[in-house]
Amino acid sequence: MNLVSSVHQQAVQQPDKIAYHFMGKDTTYGEFELTVGRFAKGLQELGVEKGDHVAFLLGNTPHYLIALYATMRLGATAIPINPIYTPDEISYILHNGDVKAVIALDALLPLVEKGVQAFPQVTSFIICETTADTAEKIAALSQEAKVKTHLFTQVIANVSDSLQPVEVADDDNAIILYTSGTTGTPKGAMLTHENIYSNARDVAHYLGYKADDRIIATLPVFHVFALTVVANAPLLSGATVLLAPRFSPTEIFALAREQKATVFAGVPTMYNFLYQLPEGNPEDFSTIRLAISGGASLPVALLHNFEKKFNVRVSEGYGLSEASPVTCFNPLDRDRKAGSIGTSICNVENKVVDVNGQEVPVGEVGELIVRGPNVMKGYYKLPEETAIAIRDGWLYTGDLAKVDEEGYFYIVDRKKDMIIVGGFNVYPREVEEVLFAHNNIVEAAVIGSPDPNLGEAVHAYVVLKEVAATSTEDLLAYCTKHMVKYKVPKVIEIMDELPKNTTGKILRRSLKEKV
Repeated sequence: MNLVSSVHQQAVQQPDKIAYHFMGKDTTYGEFELTVGRFAKGLQELGVEKGDHVAFLLGNTPHYLIALYATMRLGATAIPINPIYTPDEISYILHNGDVKAVIALDALLPLVEKGVQAFPQVTSFIICETTADTAEKIAALSQEAKVKTHLFTQVIANVSDSLQPVEVADDDNAIILYTSGTTGTPKGAMLTHENIYSNARDVAHYLGYKADDRIIATLPVFHVFALTVVANAPLLSGATVLLAPRFSPTEIFALAREQKATVFAGVPTMYNFLYQLPEGNPEDFSTIRLAISGGASLPVALLHNFEKKFNVRVSEGYGLSEASPVTCFNPLDRDRKAGSIGTSICNVENKVVDVNGQEVPVGEVGELIVRGPNVMKGYYKLPEETAIAIRDGWLYTGDLAKVDEEGYFYIVDRKKDMIIVGGFNVYPREVEEVLFAHNNIVEAAVIGSPDPNLGEAVHAYVVLKEVAATSTEDLLAYCTKHMVKYKVPKVIEIMDELPKNTTGKILRRSLKEKV
């Protein structure tokens, strides 16, 4: 089994079941299967073959789901790219990823116009039309350039039959996900058909996904968290995906009410915005049976506040691109432990080790490592980096963690983000937890800054609900009361907002550049 055959099976067994809802329109599994097969045939007729690489510059629209499953059906490899990346960032991935075809939003036509000259290995650009004049622009571009440029709808319309799934091996690449590049040049994590199928299957089982679930997909689907939790796992389960083109607290509450959503997945920033919305009330999430948080650590104070306001349990999990991504989740049949990422999901092992790779005792901090069928094949064209990341079958995550006597894991912080103040280890998250507990702080982020006497000092950035109500002196006094001296921020800066990426994760790297 793989994802393509699983969705095909759903289409055979329940063709009239709704696969996804988007902007007021429902699409059944039968319709989805037919469209995927025809788009795959269209790609094949454009010269895309098994093993070729197809890049997506797409957001949360049906185009993404169709393109993803069609590419996998063809036996080609999908490379999702954040559509708001800069031209330089996109160019790097297209070149490094040896991309043959690009499927893009029409808003990116200016980039495509440049791209037809800049990317000689790309033989086809497929544009998803959202405006009336897209066809005219495409026609003009096709005349000017040697590269083939097509409309997404035309690719489907120009074929008369569906492509039967091409046979693929479990270890064939299905997706290459480029890491965000926080430690340098982005690396392409090669995820096989077994990787992404096993993780979707195991997440669906662990979270109890059923065909009657209706799962909100407001996380960007080009990101690995959304790819598995709100796209692949629901479709494999015969559930319904509620595609939201963007995140807006008001619109998400409306979608949840109108579509009787049962599952919501978000990152901590989304939970914060939902909680802070004055008009938000328990009725908005009355049908939600499960709220999932991932992508970054959810502050415990925010978790408790959200649960109390909306009367819904929030289960925090953990994952990374190199593990397809999920390795841990708080179990639904046992206690949810605040601040914990939960226990190992089915078929996946997690453990905490020291610098020599030896497992540390319960409660001690070490590096989290992971083993299972979800762990990537390696980094594309980077054998040395792969050898560093995967040792003796274990993926070294770079995250510092500890585990309790019941097998619940806790992320302490990123190994590279740890601050050493006069020889003492300070984990940014523990300082952020204290700051989040302040009743006038909406967001907080902590980094290390150079200090001539102590090596490093704690530097905090906060966003306030009411700016006039709290001074930096007040905040320093508050921290001094609640933390040992070496953990107290040397500097606290009040900002209008903190820098974030498209998934809502706070960018510590951008804050470090300010110091």
